[in-house]
Amino acid sequence: MKHDVYEAARLRAIKLFNRASIVLTEEEKSSIEVADFGLDDLEHVGLQLVTYVNTKRCCAKELVLFPRQTCPEHRHPRIGEYPGKEETFRVRYGEVYLYVDGPDTKDIKARIPDNGKEYYTVFHEIVLKPGEQYTLAPNTKHWFQAGDNGAVVSEFSTTSYDEDDIFTDVRIQRIPEVED
Repeated sequence: MKHDVYEAARLRAIKLFNRASIVLTEEEKSSIEVADFGLDDLEHVGLQLVTYVNTKRCCAKELVLFPRQTCPEHRHPRIGEYPGKEETFRVRYGEVYLYVDGPDTKDIKARIPDNGKEYYTVFHEIVLKPGEQYTLAPNTKHWFQAGDNGAVVSEFSTTSYDEDDIFTDVRIQRIPEVED
């Protein structure tokens, strides 16, 4: 991803944090991660996030999704003795369509990105609005998308090992590569 695209997304994320009344320090604003998952389609597939803390016991993050932006299908696997990340999503602003294993929902609200439709396999829909939350067990396959106004989501979890997440789409690179 080009540096100017990264920086524009970071500034756009700050505006959504402000809309959600999430106060960030200047250091946190400058450390916002923009993940395009190596697909170079940030408007449709991506995520902007701030990690407050990630210790051997817990993790806390804020996630921003632009309107209709999707975090692609993935799971947080067991790593040795670690059972995998358990995470709770709590919506602060906007609407989020979360998909997990379970009976398929007919006429889902999300729009599956054209580039990689075959990599979305779970369609049990959970709609989350501000103040609502959902907890995912470790190794649960899931993906999510913001509604038309974008979304801000607080994530509370056990330790996060982002580099070890397993994505259904084999093309995905979790850690962003930024070019000048």
